[in-house]
Amino acid sequence: MKKVITYGTFDLLHWGHINLLKRARELGDYLVVALSTDEFNLLKHKSSYHKYEERKLILEAIRYVDEVVPEKEWEQKRNDISRYNIDTFVIGSDWEGEFDFLKDLCEVIYLPRTEGISTSKVKEDLSENGT
Repeated sequence: MKKVITYGTFDLLHWGHINLLKRARELGDYLVVALSTDEFNLLKHKSSYHKYEERKLILEAIRYVDEVVPEKEWEQKRNDISRYNIDTFVIGSDWEGEFDFLKDLCEVIYLPRTEGISTSKVKEDLSENGT
């Protein structure tokens, strides 16, 4: 069985997230999503509309996702790859080159982001519309 892992906050879920998860899952037989905890988001100076448990519940309902685990720190990626027997690490292309240090453990793939959508764009659009 070929296992794939990806990381993210996955707040305000949109079709770009679904595209990323679908493409990641197509690269293997089992997809693990390491979901940023609320505490880790604070360390990254990010805020989420939904709390970790709510975002986890949403991800677990998506058919492309087989398992959701907490992402608590930047440094856990090497351990996760070993712990979950990962063959492929997948992340958005805006991180190009940032995770090449994992190539000694598994394949690293940077997928293009879906054009025209991002959580930042959703937040901007909602702000502009006074929502």
